[in-house]
Order: sequence, then structure tokens, then C-alpha cells
Amino acid sequence: MNLSATAQDRMAQLEQKARDIIAQLTLDEKISQLMNETPGVPRLGIEPYDWWNEGLHGVGRDGRATVFPQPIGLGATFDPDLIRKVGDVIATEGRAKYYVARKNKNYARYTGLTFWSPNINIFRDPRWGRGMETYGEDPYLTGTLGTAYVKGMQGDDPVYLKVAACGKHYAVHSGPEGTRHSANIEPSARDLWETYLPAFRMLVQEGKVETIMGAYNRVYGESCSGSKFLLTDVLRKKWGFKGHVVSDCGAVTDIYAGHKIAKTEAEACAIAIKAGLNVECGNTFRAMKEAIDQHLLTEADLDHALLPLMMTRLKLGILQKDDECPYNHISEDVICSEPNIQLSKQAAVESMVLLKNNGVLPLKKDIHTLFVTGAGAADAFWLMGNYFGISNRYCTYLQGIVSKVSNGTAVNYRPGVLESAPTRNSINWAVDEAAGAEVTIIVMGNNGNLEGEEGEAIDSDTRGDRVGIRLPESQMKFLRDIRALKKSGIVVVLTGGSPVDMREISELADAVVMAWYPGQEGGYALGDLLFGDANFSGRLPVTFPADGDLLPDFEDYSMRGRTYKYMTDNIFYPFGFGLTYGKVEYSGAQVKTDKRKTTVTATLSNPSECPVTEVAQVYVSAPGAGVSAPLQQLAAFRRVKLAPGETQVVSFDIAPQQMMTVDENGDSRLVKGEYTFTVSAAAPSARSLELGVSMTSAKAYIKK
Repeated sequence: MNLSATAQDRMAQLEQKARDIIAQLTLDEKISQLMNETPGVPRLGIEPYDWWNEGLHGVGRDGRATVFPQPIGLGATFDPDLIRKVGDVIATEGRAKYYVARKNKNYARYTGLTFWSPNINIFRDPRWGRGMETYGEDPYLTGTLGTAYVKGMQGDDPVYLKVAACGKHYAVHSGPEGTRHSANIEPSARDLWETYLPAFRMLVQEGKVETIMGAYNRVYGESCSGSKFLLTDVLRKKWGFKGHVVSDCGAVTDIYAGHKIAKTEAEACAIAIKAGLNVECGNTFRAMKEAIDQHLLTEADLDHALLPLMMTRLKLGILQKDDECPYNHISEDVICSEPNIQLSKQAAVESMVLLKNNGVLPLKKDIHTLFVTGAGAADAFWLMGNYFGISNRYCTYLQGIVSKVSNGTAVNYRPGVLESAPTRNSINWAVDEAAGAEVTIIVMGNNGNLEGEEGEAIDSDTRGDRVGIRLPESQMKFLRDIRALKKSGIVVVLTGGSPVDMREISELADAVVMAWYPGQEGGYALGDLLFGDANFSGRLPVTFPADGDLLPDFEDYSMRGRTYKYMTDNIFYPFGFGLTYGKVEYSGAQVKTDKRKTTVTATLSNPSECPVTEVAQVYVSAPGAGVSAPLQQLAAFRRVKLAPGETQVVSFDIAPQQMMTVDENGDSRLVKGEYTFTVSAAAPSARSLELGVSMTSAKAYIKK
């Protein structure tokens, strides 16, 4: 943003104040301010502060807060405006909670304003346990939604920050969890610049994100939290990043203990600081004095590292009392307020994806008999995902369904199946009851016990990752047993944060909904959608492979054969796919290009009898597609509301970056030749055509 003269003057004043404060700190005090848990400096009016705070989909790990859908679900909304509102609500609640904590002299972890979110890693492989934290597999979608989230969190004041957002984990980090502390990844230059870095660049240059977090792994032999190439050459020099860099938690320790790059803690400190790290999550920096004594670092190096940290706290208005900060007076009444609750519900409604419907949906509210079953139907934990906050209200799937039916409907419920273990009792009444109901809704899938971060998924023997993409056999057998007795009326609601093997599920079920981890209002959102009070508009932010056994090696970070951009087969549900209760038709694509911009238009028609919100997507195939460029890549998208019978001509301006080809040196350029622009309801592929995805294409010859 271009700052006004007044804002520039204020920023200059804050920088001078930061330098003055640093000059007054002793060496020990400087070192103490470079770790996440910083003590106060009472003589300078500085209170204790912990940089470690979470806000992935709500204020996390800090008591009562509004819980929004997990980011993979937010990715399925394809709605930047919504994501910005979500970010703003989280920041507002975070500010309110911060002031209550400070009033109580509570300086504990998770009570601060530096939120280590969003996670903008690319979900390159569906087996990664932390893929649920991301916005999906596409760099452009990820960067667009991540930037919206950052802008919502940080606010629109030209000087002050509502909260400080953080783009993580920089870079080339997306599993396996079991090797993240020691792995060295050497992606091709094309994969690095085409897939792994674009979202970070967008957050830095368009979102003005305040913080970047270095990952655990190495890239090209350097620890990401101690990489001169990533932290200085790319982040600061190439992209112009002005904020501060934090290590992932324990990543500096990994420099000597995991990666064996350094022999001692002192050497690890020096590597990290000289590479461009500003603050460590951890306590290896306790050896900083030893590093200075050994002439590995100078006190001036510490001053240089401290300046962005002091600036962040000054821009937050919390390093010292600052009456000019516009975010000083946010009341705690905003926490879990009714507008916030309704926004959470809206996000959940927009996130859910209808994958199959043979006509059983929408359900009638006066249905005579309805049976609800499944391990996750009545369990609030199946709504949460990870890095969650705790709300004072949750609506489970069962509650949301029951809230919709008439008082004359007989609704019954049994869990029916264990999460991942076989049912021990040879008698299971749930199967017969499911078979006897007009409609049976089965809630099945993954939860945070089965997938997640290292050490968190307690029902996983692969540290939160998945060996394959099949659901636990106990759940699949339960579905088979019901289908054997029930010939119609089976609705499967899938939970989880990653693709699953859909081949058998889609055969056995009459309708399938991907609900993700939808947050506290997930049950109400599902009820609205199943009973037709809302229409489905969510779209898959990840490709659902047909066969997990045909995926590339999980430890291979090459993008060949991964995501819609590089997959030629093994696709069951394509990226961007999702059904509605209507049917939108695409036609009449046209493309106009000149030296300034490229504009694509298409006609969208809704011949159905219900209103539809369509996620129209534009894909571009550049010269050399499939050889020297991706098969296609998402270039634009928009949510379009269409009334029954309505036709609209929709226009998209294509960003030049979305048409460029990245060569083996990492240089982006616009290649001369013929480009194909496809406006579509999902990523173009043979499988998309099999599924009846409507699309329309136009070509343009572009001169360099």
C-alpha cells in the first residue's frame, strides 16, 4: 500500500522508537527478546509477551471463541470476500481476548496478538495429515484466499495492525510428518517457483503479511529456518518483505540435532540469525551469548534481528502504551456474538460439497422415518479439525438434522460403528434400524484422531499421515452391511480434511456430501443443505484420486503426477468439482487480449427451478502444456448467483502471472503461442467430461 505522508511520518517515528528501545537493552535482554516466550522489561514499560498464538480457523487454544470451518473447508468456498470477513472476526475476537487477559495479568501462551496463521502450504499429496490446515492443492487459490485472510486479520489501518498474521510453513513443506525434522528436499526450480512459492509471494507482496514462519525441513541443504536463500535472497531481497521471520517450533534445534548442519547450539544460533531469522519458537537461542563469545555473531547482528520484532509490537500498539492505536477499545462482547456465529454458519454452508445425488436430496421435512448413524454423528470433536478454539456452543450433525424435521417424524440414532476398530458385538441393531427407515444418514470419515500433525493424531501409527486414502475397514463394512439390506435412501456424510477413496462409497450411497471439519455450526449448516433450506455451492479444493495405491511416492516432492495441474489419470473427483440442486450450463466463451490485459467471458445459464450459486472457474493451458508447462492452471474464479431460468454473461480479467511459464531456472515468462482458456465447473479432464461437468473454451494467440 502507498502510505500517506502522515502515515509515513508515524512509521518513521515508530522505527526510531524501536531503535531507541533496542539501544537501551542489555545483551541478556536482547537475547531474551529473540525467543517466543519473552520476559518483560519493567524499566522500559515492556510487559512479558509470548509470540506463539494460533488463529487457524478461530482464536485457537485460548478458551471461548467462535470456531469456523477448518481451512480445507474454507478453501472449498472459493470465496475470498467471506474469508476476509472470517479473518476480521478472528482478529476482533483476538483483540478483545488479549485485553481481558492483560487486565488479569495473564501473559500465557496463546493470549497474544501474533497469530501463526494461515497455513499456505500446497496440499500436494492427500496422505499428508496436515493437509486439512491448508486451502488445498492450487497455488493461485491458496494465495488468493490466504491474502484475503491476512487482510482481514491485519485490518486496513495504514500504520497499525489489528493482529499480525503469519504465512507458514516456508517452504516446500507438506509431509511426511515422520521425516520433517531431518528431510532435505531438492525440488526442481520449476516446481519451486511454479508450485511451492507463489502463495508466499502473494501474501508478501499483495497481503503485506507481517510474519513468515520457516519450516522444519531443509531445502537445497539449508534448514528453512536458517536458509539465506529463502529468508534473505528470496523473501527480503526479491519480494521486499518488511516484517519478521519466526522459526517453526524447535526448528532451530533441528539445525544441529536433526539436520546435523551445525555441531552445537551456538553454531545453530549463528546460522539462523545470519540467514535472516528474527525470533525462535523454542529456546536454542539461549546459546546466543556463547555464539557471541565465539565470534560467530556480534551484538549488531542481534540488533538487526530485533528491529523487525520491535516494529511488529509497536505496530500492534502493545510494546509500550500507545493511545494512537485504533484497536485499543474492542469490547469482549464481540466474542462468540450472534453475528460471528452466523458468519461461522455461512462459512460452513458454503464449504460443504455435494459429490453425488441420485435424487434422494433434498429431504422432505415431513419424512416419516429417518435414521441417523455413524461414529461422528453426535460427536462435536468431528466438527473441529485441529488448532481449534473452544466454543460455548456446538451443533453436531445429529442435532442439525433433528432441528429440521417435523414433529411428526420418527428420528432414531445409534453410533452403529466404532471410529477405526471392528465392532465386537455380533448383534448390531443399528444395521436393521438403518435398513427399515425411509432414509438413513451415515456420518463417516476421518477425524483428528486419525489424521493431523505429528503427535496429535493418537489413532494413527504414522504420526498423523495416512498410509493410503481408504477409510477404516470398520466404517466401510458398516456401510456395506446397511446397503445389503437397504436398496435406496442412503445418504453418506463424509468428514475429514483430505481426499478419500470414493469408488466403493459412491456405489453404495445414493447421495454423498463432503462436510470436512465445518466448525461449531456444522450441524445447522448440514441440516439446511440436506433439507433444501440452502443450496450446495462448495467445490473441491483438492483432487480426489481414484486409487491411492497409484499415487507417486509420498516422499517425492516432484509435482509430476500430482494435483489437477499435472495429473492425466487416476482422477475420481476433479479439483473444483461440486454439484448443486440445479444445473448450470456454460457456453459462448470468448477471449480478448492486448498489451494491458486478457479478458475471458462466458455465458452461464440456470435452466433449473431453483436458485444456484455457481463457482465459475477459468483454466488456462499455455503453449507446451503437459511438457514445459502444467496441463492447465486455475487463472480466475468467481461465485455467480443465478435465479431460476436466469442467464448471465460473466467476465474475468486474467492476471498475467497466471499465464506465465516457469523455466528450469525459475524465471517466469510469457511464451509466444496459442493459449486455451476454459470456463468450467471443474478442472478440465477426461474424468470431468465423464461426470458431465459443463465447460466452454476459447483460444487466443499471444505474441511476446
